Amino acid sequence: MNTRRRSALQALFLTLLIGSVEVRAGWHELTEPIMGTRVHAELWHEDGEKARALLDRVMAEMRRIDAEYSPYIEDSELSRINRDAGQGWVQTTAEMIDLLEKSARISRLTGGAFDITYASVGRYYDYREGRRPDDDAIAETLEAISYEFVQTDPENRRVRFTHPLVYIDLGGIAKGYAVDRCIEMLLAAGITQASVAAGGDSRIIGDRNGEPWSVGIQDPRRDDAMAVLLPLVDTAVSTSGDYERFFEEDGVRYHHILNPRTGESARDSWSVTILGPEATLTDGLSTSVFVLGPEAGLALIDRLPGIDAIIIDAEGRLRFSADLLDATDPAGS
Repeated sequence: MNTRRRSALQALFLTLLIGSVEVRAGWHELTEPIMGTRVHAELWHEDGEKARALLDRVMAEMRRIDAEYSPYIEDSELSRINRDAGQGWVQTTAEMIDLLEKSARISRLTGGAFDITYASVGRYYDYREGRRPDDDAIAETLEAISYEFVQTDPENRRVRFTHPLVYIDLGGIAKGYAVDRCIEMLLAAGITQASVAAGGDSRIIGDRNGEPWSVGIQDPRRDDAMAVLLPLVDTAVSTSGDYERFFEEDGVRYHHILNPRTGESARDSWSVTILGPEATLTDGLSTSVFVLGPEAGLALIDRLPGIDAIIIDAEGRLRFSADLLDATDPAGS
């Protein structure tokens, strides 16, 4: 585990209430609704005009990525691929190829628990209207779920689907990717203290006036409360939960984190938070561990150096990866 992160966690780990954050001279922030969520960026800069220009660039990059990777925008690059790639090779951008290959690596790492083709079934759920596909529809489209059906040709910048019913959704990785892109932009501009967040995905540069940043994990069953407050520096953090998009029917919660093997909502956890060096990876892993469940998920995380996890399981219990358990011990034993 990152040494600075361990020290911060040992000092403040499992604080259950968020304290107010004092805004001091030199801190600048901006919040906008983008990618179907709340995007917030905050940074330290001596020059307010330059700070505002950087924050505007962050939001512009977020809007650009949303325009390219949203399945809800008809003329997005992702929508074009979904329309045409089932019939053969489709020319696309180097960035799209890179993100598809990153997704495939996480799929292989997690044994298919992360799979962007889950949307072959997932597209037929409507969480606003409280509708889900029937068993026959799930059975038919389940055959189209396999990340191996998405083939890329990096040299020629093209992609195709090898099953005609494949439909992909990058929602399990695109926000984390967008956060990383914005952080890289700020680092290139010489920023040493900043935070960028898009919904449940955040990444932090440095500390905040010599103290850790405070990142809260939502209580999955209480809208107005935090389950955990994490003091963090130089860290990416992503949370996936069954409370983000869902409806209930006959006492059963149907939410957007689908198990690719069943086409139905994964049910062994309420919330999964992953900490690591980059938000693209933590975003994909938070979905993966949610699907895998606490035991298999923690076993995976404990094999990955520099990656930590906090799980709230289906009984409401907090579960921690091995390094975080060690961090709660002041002696580090």
